[in-house]
Amino acid sequence: MLIFHALARMGFEGLIIVSPESPLASLGYFQDATKELDLDYCKKMGIPVMRREVGGGATYLDGNQVFYQLIWQKGNNRFPTMIKDIFPYLSQPACETYRDFGIETRFRPENDIVTKDERKIAGEGGGDIGDSMVFVGGILMDFNYKTMSKILKVPEEKFRDKIYKSMEVNLTTMKRELGRMPNREEVVRSLIGHYETLLGKLKPVTLTKDIINKMIELEIGFTSNEFLFKKTPRIPTGVKIREGVEILYSTYKASGGLIRTAQEVKNEMITDIDISGDFQFYPKSELTDLEQNLQQIKRKENIIISKIEDFYHKKKIESPGVEPENVSEAIMEAKSV
Repeated sequence: MLIFHALARMGFEGLIIVSPESPLASLGYFQDATKELDLDYCKKMGIPVMRREVGGGATYLDGNQVFYQLIWQKGNNRFPTMIKDIFPYLSQPACETYRDFGIETRFRPENDIVTKDERKIAGEGGGDIGDSMVFVGGILMDFNYKTMSKILKVPEEKFRDKIYKSMEVNLTTMKRELGRMPNREEVVRSLIGHYETLLGKLKPVTLTKDIINKMIELEIGFTSNEFLFKKTPRIPTGVKIREGVEILYSTYKASGGLIRTAQEVKNEMITDIDISGDFQFYPKSELTDLEQNLQQIKRKENIIISKIEDFYHKKKIESPGVEPENVSEAIMEAKSV
């Protein structure tokens, strides 16, 4: 992580290919560490946490991933000037690398690489550091779904299993697609070759003493509480699994009690939902049926409230202080990231 931050500050241009020797949790620049990560779990398991200076979401990094980080000076005319054009352009080599191994992939806006069945197999990010632009991504040879689900902050533990199961369905790896673990060196050679096809011949270099000293200097600031707990105005309310698939949470106070929801939303459709809280609901066994009635419907307020009102009427539901519109508002209050 420190290599590309140091090189960008020092004005280098080039491609970095790296895998961490030991796992870490990485936090996007615009995220709130206390809202995104279970810091107690990370501390207990000895997983270091580091905020990076480019965007994207919180994630778990380990040696089963091959990370590519491209740095160039602002104004370099080899690169698109518009951010919306940079991502598809610089995603091509990763897509071609997957294809070399027989995995058909494509770039999907805003920052995912997906397989032909729309499962995410790489996430990417980018931003500016000093006078440089940086584009980052990772080839998922394999992925630890369980640990990823545990490092994330959730409002209640029962939601953690939902995140885990959703990731298993929507996030794939080379190992899952191929039925075997690919050879890392072959992956690296393929990735470098495709970046050279796109950008021209790359010259291998080693880290100099000056670069290492810059990394040491940056490490002091990057591992400080001041930087890790840096507050930003953008506080997400859910967990993005891949483009179009999110786990959203909400809490809503009705006069009859607190309503909590956890929703899996896929392409604006509610595919799964849990409703809980300290309200009264009679007959209590019907709450599960209400959740089922709210699955596979468009996440639009008029559709949701109509469904809930119809359910209340048919099932003769009594929930003092919690009206159908309260449940609908609780569902809609969970906003997209």
